[in-house]
Amino acid sequence: MTKPNIAASLKDHFLIATPSLQQGFFAQTVTYLCEHNANGAMGIVINKPLGVSLEEIFSSLELPLEQKRFKENVFAGGPVQSEHGFVLHKPGRSWESTLAISDGFSLTTSQDVLRAISEGGGPTQYLVALGYAGWGAGQLESELLENSWLTVKAEPRIIFDTRPEDRHRAAAWELGIDIGLMSGQAGHA
Repeated sequence: MTKPNIAASLKDHFLIATPSLQQGFFAQTVTYLCEHNANGAMGIVINKPLGVSLEEIFSSLELPLEQKRFKENVFAGGPVQSEHGFVLHKPGRSWESTLAISDGFSLTTSQDVLRAISEGGGPTQYLVALGYAGWGAGQLESELLENSWLTVKAEPRIIFDTRPEDRHRAAAWELGIDIGLMSGQAGHA
């Protein structure tokens, strides 16, 4: 396995936890990287449902529910600021606080996007998460060198069309890797 090119940005990539991350929050996770530069990295974990529905969030925020019932899971986006909401969605309309990440993804942190979704006028494909994952300068690069993560260009269908429990395996398959066959032991040549 070659060393990752740590000089290149991994923005708009998936971080796929390898079996060496057997314990803790990031075990068997896939994180979508929204930002990665010399100052660090920020991402949203896309496969860790909280057991809370979007309908429950709308109810707690006293947002109107148009005819549709929102049974979608809300996800644990990461261990940082877990009381704050993040909506990863297909680009299109922008809301108060929307960051255009790529042609496939935008991230909105303002409540107006949740109101738009609850009223039926928001993005049609989205993932709602509480919290985010963050790395300081050089931290992610060190973890990559320790073989804690695999990386691959993000595919919207894995977030929006794949069941949460299948996203880890599906993301690894983008590299042609059966993650279930990987060893938790890393070697360096």
